Order: sequence, then C-alpha cells, then structure tokens
Amino acid sequence: MALKDRFVDPHSPDRRPRRAAYALPTLFTAGNIFLGYISILRSFRGAMLAASGAPDAADHFSIAARAIGAAVFLDGLDGRIARMTNTVSDFGREMDSLADVISFGLAPAVLAFAWGVQFIDPTIPANIRSQIFNAGYFIAFLFLLCGAARLARFNIQKNPIPKNPGRPDRKYFVGLPIPAAAAMVAAVVYTSDSQPLVWWPVSVAWLALLLLLGFLMVSTWRYYSFKGINLNKAYSPLIIILLGGLIYLIWNYSQLVLLVLATGYVGSGIAIRLGGIVRRRLRHAPPPPPEPEHQIG
Repeated sequence: MALKDRFVDPHSPDRRPRRAAYALPTLFTAGNIFLGYISILRSFRGAMLAASGAPDAADHFSIAARAIGAAVFLDGLDGRIARMTNTVSDFGREMDSLADVISFGLAPAVLAFAWGVQFIDPTIPANIRSQIFNAGYFIAFLFLLCGAARLARFNIQKNPIPKNPGRPDRKYFVGLPIPAAAAMVAAVVYTSDSQPLVWWPVSVAWLALLLLLGFLMVSTWRYYSFKGINLNKAYSPLIIILLGGLIYLIWNYSQLVLLVLATGYVGSGIAIRLGGIVRRRLRHAPPPPPEPEHQIG
C-alpha cells in the first residue's frame, strides 16, 4: 500500500486524507520555525558573551549555525512528506514560506552580522570600523530582503523558466533557494570553529559573500531541484553505497564536508551560467578569415 493510501479517510467519498494527516507536514514546519528561533537566541547570547570576553561565545555561534543546518533538513522534509501523503494545501505552503523567512532569512542575517562584523579589531581607525559596521547592517538586511523577495517570487510563479533553461525532463529552481543561501552562511560559521571574525579584510570578504548570495537568490539563474527524486523508487546498490559513504563523511568530517556541499551547490548555478555564456559565444563566433592562397612560380 502506498504511503498516501495509508492516510486516506475511509469515510470520504473522494478519498481525501484524514484530517490528522495534514498535521504531519505542519509539525516539520513548526520545527523549522523553532530552530530558526533558537538560532537567533544563540546568536544574541554568543554576541553578549563575546562582548564580555567570555571564552564560550563560540559555542553559542556554533549552535546557531547548526540550528540553521537542521532547519534546512526539516525544510526538505515537510514539502516532500506533504506530497507523499497527498496533504499539500495553501495553508501549508504559506506557513512554510513564513517559516523560511525566519529560519533562512532573519536567523542567518543576525548570525552573519554578530559573527562576522560585530567583533572586528577595535584598534583599526574608527572611520574604517564605522564604515564596515554600516555596510554590515545594510548587507545583512539586504540578504534578508533578497530572501523574502525570492520566497515571494516562488509563491506566485506557477511554472518559472530560468534565464538559462536546462533539459525539459528535469526540474530546476529559478535563482538560488533561500535554504541553500542560509546553509552557506551556517557552513562557513561552523567550519571556522565559530570564532568571531576579528581581522577586518576577512570581514569585508564575508560581506562580499553575503552580497553574492543575495544576488543569486533574486537572479534567474538555474539551480538543480531535487524534487524529481522519488523515494518510492528502487535505486541501484551503488546509490545506497554512495549515500552511506556521505553520511559517514558528514558524521566524522562534518565541518569540511558540509562546507564543500554548500559551496558546491551555490557554485553550481554560477558554473552553469558561465558555461552557457561561453557556449553561446563559441557557437556564434565569426568564422576565421580564409587563409590567402600561396601561388607557385
């Protein structure tokens, strides 16, 4: 019996799911919101401890980053479970978007500023420090704004077409999904042992990364969607081995592996876009001029 058939109300003439079945994906969405809330609180706590010179401030930033990563995992489950149980609804879709604004917009923006800008070296000139702070306020807000715009566009578009369309038999996201942008922020913080940035050039590079993520979210570049993966389909043993190996690597080398995964996905859209531009230019390049004939005698 298929999973969606297990949740069918036997007394419903049109085979609607039981009312309790609609609560299942909503529970995952509620967990998503809770993790975003925990991440924000831990970012505040880490900032206060770092300001007082306490040695365990990095632990709170680490928990904030890991909470965002766990929220990414739950976000990938709620929609899939709703489709598997045939409990997709407008309420669930709007609830999921509101949760994403908190967990993948506000929480990463707070963490990005508290960890990457707030504690730069106080011995640098005051005007430079003030300019970096002002840029940090603005860019963190811009990250949040681009994420909200990305979600709004996703909600109103039925069949969006990326600027560089891919194969018609595959599903793609138009622009970088906001969970992937948040995962990139969390992965960088987590990989650095969550120690706040002090050297201002690194902080400037961090703000440049936030700008790039914001641009990618509102862009129309193509990103691969994993919605085409069917969990009910039988896969070859090689897939199971690769998945098991990935789980092992994440368990033992979580910092490096999670950073590589986040960077690889964020960079995939850039690589696809640049590759398409290069291919079009080579395709439309003018033919080389004919070589002059060499006469003998």
